[in-house]
Amino acid sequence: MSSINVTVWNEYRHEKKSEHVASIYPDGIHHAIGNYLKENTYFEVKTAVLDDPEHGLTNEVLDNTDVLIWWGHLAHGEVRDDIVEKVHKKVLKGMGLIVLHSGHGSKIFQRLLGTKTGALKWRDDGEKERLWVIEHSHPIVQGIGEYIELPKEEMYGERFEIPAPDELIFISWFEGGEVFRSGCCYRRGLGKIFYFRPGHETFPIYHQPEILKVISNGVHWAAPSVGAKYSYGRVQPIENIQK
Repeated sequence: MSSINVTVWNEYRHEKKSEHVASIYPDGIHHAIGNYLKENTYFEVKTAVLDDPEHGLTNEVLDNTDVLIWWGHLAHGEVRDDIVEKVHKKVLKGMGLIVLHSGHGSKIFQRLLGTKTGALKWRDDGEKERLWVIEHSHPIVQGIGEYIELPKEEMYGERFEIPAPDELIFISWFEGGEVFRSGCCYRRGLGKIFYFRPGHETFPIYHQPEILKVISNGVHWAAPSVGAKYSYGRVQPIENIQK
């Protein structure tokens, strides 16, 4: 089996601004996720953050990334448009993209989905959440039970202004009664996109094994096939896929 090259991208601002967040993720959310993924011998994992040169997403990095994981919240507007354009083209050519939590407001997610807002209801009361699995045969939920329970999490509620997913695999329920489409799969061009909602920075979400297992499964699902992996951009011209 060929290795899968994974880049975990994180804004890395909350950890610098908040002692509480830093106490949960002393090395950053990107390393919490990346260190777990490194336990899989089939993954080659690197990290990048917003304040790196070119946001850490240089041509060399993107050319050697099969799946990009994206966490952002405070600084969506600081992401350079030319970097967004590069990532967009890579996804259309076959690179997988996993967008976490507040990444629904990122430029790259909105560009790929054609939404301008990604508006939703939210409430940060630290409520219990259950992520119900509704497609048990999907590869992303292999090894996951009937639901994942988070003791405390920020509430996201419908209406979530996104296009209807190609596949919906999680629906969340919160103590306040709200529900939310928390696991959404899309295909754009030759690339696969997985939006996975959990991950509010003030709670240890990325220390919970089931959440990390879903992300790991998502990497396997979103990665290009072995044949496509070595033919990025040669299956058909990018202009024939999507402008």
